[in-house]
Amino acid sequence: MAFKGLIRRLRVTQRVLERAMLGVYLHDQIRNEEIRRRTRVTDITQRVAKLKWQWAGHIALKTDGRWVLKVLEWRPRTGKRSVGQPPMRWTSGE
Repeated sequence: MAFKGLIRRLRVTQRVLERAMLGVYLHDQIRNEEIRRRTRVTDITQRVAKLKWQWAGHIALKTDGRWVLKVLEWRPRTGKRSVGQPPMRWTSGE
């Protein structure tokens, strides 16, 4: 599933949980902003973004050669790939 789809599902789930906390139903037609004001809960997308940046900062401080840091600093090759099937290797099995 795409990242935007996951964020959307998280937001919907958070709204459902907030409505359950307040005992409010959808047919009461109370706006999401009003529910958020009453519960005083942080938006899940803001929390996810904050945790993501904290994790990135934590990983950036690592210097022991972990693969995460290598992936973070990876640069793609320049130029274009050749057309056609890649050459057969000894490890291909055929």
